[in-house]
Amino acid sequence: MFRRPFRRAMRQAARPDVPPMLRRAHELMAAGNYAAAAEAFEKLAHAGENRQHPKTGQMYLLAGRARILAGQNQAGVQHLKMGLGTMHHMGLYGQLFNAGNRVVAELTERGMTAEAQEISQWLQKNLPASPAGTAASPAPVAARKPVLPTHCPGCGGPVRADDVDWIDDVTAECNWCGSPVRGE
Repeated sequence: MFRRPFRRAMRQAARPDVPPMLRRAHELMAAGNYAAAAEAFEKLAHAGENRQHPKTGQMYLLAGRARILAGQNQAGVQHLKMGLGTMHHMGLYGQLFNAGNRVVAELTERGMTAEAQEISQWLQKNLPASPAGTAASPAPVAARKPVLPTHCPGCGGPVRADDVDWIDDVTAECNWCGSPVRGE
């Protein structure tokens, strides 16, 4: 009888405070308002840069993706490079490996092969021989991971099972806000 409110309180206590601007930026992306979303992600990235926040690189990547979707390819690629460079500078090599490969694939898919090749070459030059958490040295993985929701319940950001840090066998951490995301 008393377990349900207790569980709800525990979940809310475990969820980090999600900045309203992050939630709004993800809403703008989902609504297709890419230019406004890019501006919001850029503000978040600049604020994170000043505090040396570990999610700063992710914010630059989202700003870059939004700029490209808004048709501002040059500005978008610059943000993508800043995001990957920030991850490299902070030593987040596992994230850099996953995000870098995703960026190269998405640029190639959009027909931006020269930009994709430039980033691919940069990654080859700047990634360690076997970064932790990459395919070269896989982290221990359970036999079958649960299905995660497509979007974070905390910030609304996209969740990709192959690109999250797993807290335990059924819980992952959102790349954007750090909220725990439970699988089914």
